[in-house]
Amino acid sequence: MLELIQTIGIGLVLILPLANPLTTVAVFLAMSGNMSQGERNRQIFQASLYVFIIMTVAYYAGQVVMNTFGISIPGLRIAGGLIVAFIGFRMLFPQQYPEHSLEVKSKKEEINESFSANEVNIAFVPLAMPSTAGPGTIALLISTASQIKSGVDITPWVITVAPIITFILISLIVWLSLKSSGLIMRLLGKSGIEAISRLMGFLLVCMGVQFIINGMLEIAHPIH
Repeated sequence: MLELIQTIGIGLVLILPLANPLTTVAVFLAMSGNMSQGERNRQIFQASLYVFIIMTVAYYAGQVVMNTFGISIPGLRIAGGLIVAFIGFRMLFPQQYPEHSLEVKSKKEEINESFSANEVNIAFVPLAMPSTAGPGTIALLISTASQIKSGVDITPWVITVAPIITFILISLIVWLSLKSSGLIMRLLGKSGIEAISRLMGFLLVCMGVQFIINGMLEIAHPIH
């Protein structure tokens, strides 16, 4: 049981900086101003469900995609590291706020053109993807799944159970963050969210560089 808790903890530490629920909170508040409370709750639930589905599919089906296109594990690590580092740099030195991204602008235009904000679904785009389960998260999950299948010293039943529990917890954290979005914004404000995002951005740059190093080491010293 201790091994399960430790594995889940490692998963949360790796995924949360990439998922960054606080950024999703800022996007949600920017887009849900004209929605009824019932519609907000529906969008929050759907977004959390979509995050779980995206992460689960990426983790379990990612290896199939790699095999289909002939992508090696070192290649995936380097590509994933570049993506993660790029996202980290964007969080460290933001050129625009998350709520000003192209996906958010597109959805805002869709809301403005519709008769009611309740007619537009924002749960999948931009809340679930790319705000929460974006390219960096997907690359990390595929890389992690490949590493586990290539051989790690973890009990088999823990490997089976831990990913699903981790994805459920991430989705629950997203759900709680969005449900408490108003309170979070009042407590932290935009400056507080930006400061935390920059700290997470630094962690992502470090993670991305380490992914690249690991990939290059595997190329230089392949495991037979």
